[in-house]
Amino acid sequence: MTVNYPSGKPFAAYNLNKNALKHRPTDFSNRGMTLEDELNKSNQYYLRNNIAVIHKKPTPIQIVSVDYPKRSAAKIKEAYFRKASTTDYNGVYRGKYIDFDAKETQNKTSFPLKNFHEHQIEHLRMCLKQDGICFAIIKFVYNQSVFVLKASDLIHFWDLQASGGRKSIPKETIDQIGYEVKYGINPLIPYLDAVNQIME
Repeated sequence: MTVNYPSGKPFAAYNLNKNALKHRPTDFSNRGMTLEDELNKSNQYYLRNNIAVIHKKPTPIQIVSVDYPKRSAAKIKEAYFRKASTTDYNGVYRGKYIDFDAKETQNKTSFPLKNFHEHQIEHLRMCLKQDGICFAIIKFVYNQSVFVLKASDLIHFWDLQASGGRKSIPKETIDQIGYEVKYGINPLIPYLDAVNQIME
């Protein structure tokens, strides 16, 4: 299936290097799961236990071409994103609006800012103006470390690019200003512990 952005530009799905995957540290508890899978399971736990209502936002698409090889098996051949997506997740926690994006990187020493799009940064900026609790969840795949980074810090580094600043955030900086989230069982990624610190 071909999926394109509103501009007509083809959507490129994650293109993981097979050799990099072979050398990824083995973590049997989360084997085969992406950060999105892990967060979805965590959010299900939060919802079941009346802790928070946080969902992944659906991405609306416009179907252009469908193949009907037989009545019971329609196949979408071509589709377009109706509009540019904002962030991945939103909801309510402790009476506050929550909005965040989740990103994974194979990079070991820094987080590339190109993983975000300008419209996502502007969306976070606008939500902050309305007193929303906004952040990014960043996962370094090589060692399975997960961090919550406040949107204000993310926006700061994003804006520095315009005046010749770095195109990435050093891992050591994220270690210092981010909130590391250790894997658990229930929930799998207890990221609301970090959100509690942000709110306080």
